[in-house]
Amino acid sequence: MDFIPREVHQRHRVGLFSIGLDTYWDQFHGLRERLEGYNREIAARLESFAAEVVNLGMIDTAEKAVAAGHAFRQADVDLIYLHVATYALSASVLPVVRRAKVPVILLNLSPQAAIDYAAFNQMEDRTRMTGEWLAHCQACSVPEIANVFRRNGIAIHQVTGMLDGKDEAWREIEDWLIASRVAHRMEHNRMGVMGHYYSGMLDIYSDLTLQSSIFGTHIEILEVDELSALRRNIPAAKIWERVALLRDVFDVQPDCTQVELERAARTSLALDTLVENYQLGSLAYYYKGVGVSENEDALSSIIAGNSLLTGRGIPVAGELEIKNVQAMKILDLLGSGGSFTEYYATDFVDDVLLMGHDGPGHIAIADGKPKLRPLGVYHGKVGSGLSIEMSVKHGPVTLLSVAEDGNGGLKFVVAEGESVPGLILEIGNTNSRYRFPVGARRFLQEWNQEGPAHHCAIGTGHRHAQLNKVAQILGIECVIVC
Repeated sequence: MDFIPREVHQRHRVGLFSIGLDTYWDQFHGLRERLEGYNREIAARLESFAAEVVNLGMIDTAEKAVAAGHAFRQADVDLIYLHVATYALSASVLPVVRRAKVPVILLNLSPQAAIDYAAFNQMEDRTRMTGEWLAHCQACSVPEIANVFRRNGIAIHQVTGMLDGKDEAWREIEDWLIASRVAHRMEHNRMGVMGHYYSGMLDIYSDLTLQSSIFGTHIEILEVDELSALRRNIPAAKIWERVALLRDVFDVQPDCTQVELERAARTSLALDTLVENYQLGSLAYYYKGVGVSENEDALSSIIAGNSLLTGRGIPVAGELEIKNVQAMKILDLLGSGGSFTEYYATDFVDDVLLMGHDGPGHIAIADGKPKLRPLGVYHGKVGSGLSIEMSVKHGPVTLLSVAEDGNGGLKFVVAEGESVPGLILEIGNTNSRYRFPVGARRFLQEWNQEGPAHHCAIGTGHRHAQLNKVAQILGIECVIVC
């Protein structure tokens, strides 16, 4: 089968243009050049954030706006930064946005914290004074643009602050860039779906078309039989190399047998081939394999290999949790990891929740070296084999659920907390202690009230600001629980 290489898909570009009023240029000497300098400052700053910028410079007439809309569309930009350089007519904005059809961020950035009023009022030339004022008049046309956006059903996104690179506005500008990049990568992601749902687990059943509609994700339906077939032809030398890798990556417990390690290594190598063959960026799976020993052998030895994949940016979710592997992928693209988790227990003494899950863990965000343990039974599932025991690094964390919104769409449910040290359940699963600013009791009630599935993704760092922007770019709701 032939696929377009990943790197072709993953070129993320952002547009930039500044607006002004062409009438001003002959009236106020040097004003246009000064504003164009601001434009170049913004472009350079965006490029310092590793952005590929398509900068169209100053757009100061409706005619230029039409051409700019075509140019941005031809350049295939994912996001546009609209720099409001001075007062400008909304007619120099609307044609750009209508034609480009991508989210637009209005940059209302003052060149300095305040005008030097004393120096300004000492100017003897009233025309020069007006030109100086217009160089600080960024806020003037933002209400006009917002009004026109509202009347045209265009989402209004604003950043207000200063051009100074140390101003807090630049953190928000970078967050919009990161959010756009995440949405772009999700749109070009190929998700594998292998197996079937866990029977009766109604909350995780997903509308695959809806996932593709919201995120743009391509979903590839895979056969477990193909994984089993790939396992047959793994050379012994490759298996030994993969066993060595498992010993290097994991804290292999003394009761892990060589037979189990080789079984896990064989499946891990077959998984890598499957991922490469279909150029997968994520995978959701579940399969009993009952009655076909080869399939049961493959699925019961899959956890270590899936954890290796998850740790290198190809998240894998068990129980065919399609919504949750999307959440895991989003957190991973934000640099937070994204590990599969659910409630384990509530500790009212320490006011924390114990959360974790059996199966794969995101080993890149583990607190120390993850343990590889043998389990005589996979609770609630078929078979036995090796499992991952780890905790998420101590420090700030973010929970993300991709949930149904009750109206046929999707929403994000987000909470920020902290992974804290303390005793966990040493049962061969991922398991951490999480403390939330609203307390365990209130968190449970408010999170559950949003109706997410019982699984969610956990990532390091506090990411609600970026996730809220990802949701806005996708056009869905983002509920911040805490």
